[in-house]
Amino acid sequence: MPKRVLQGTVVSDKGEKTIVVKVERRFTHPVMKKTVRRSKNYHAHDEANVAKVGQTVFIEECRPFSKTKTWKLVEDQAAAVAETGEAA
Repeated sequence: MPKRVLQGTVVSDKGEKTIVVKVERRFTHPVMKKTVRRSKNYHAHDEANVAKVGQTVFIEECRPFSKTKTWKLVEDQAAAVAETGEAA
C-alpha cells in the first residue's frame, strides 16, 4: 500500500528533530454547497533540522517515532530546502 504524502506549511520548528506542519484541505459542504477550509497540525520527523517556519514542505507517512510523531519530512524536499534555504 502506498504511503500518503501531504503538503503543508511549517508552523513550528522548536522541537529537536521535530517540525509541526499545518495541512489545509478544502471540500464542498454537503448541505450548504459552500467551499469549506479545514486545517490540521501534524508532527513530523526532521532528521537534519533543515525545515524553517513558513516553508512549504511535503510529509510522508511512516512508522511511529513517538506518541504523536508518525510522519517524516520527504528527503528530496529536505535536500532542496538545505541547498537553497527556501522551499522548492
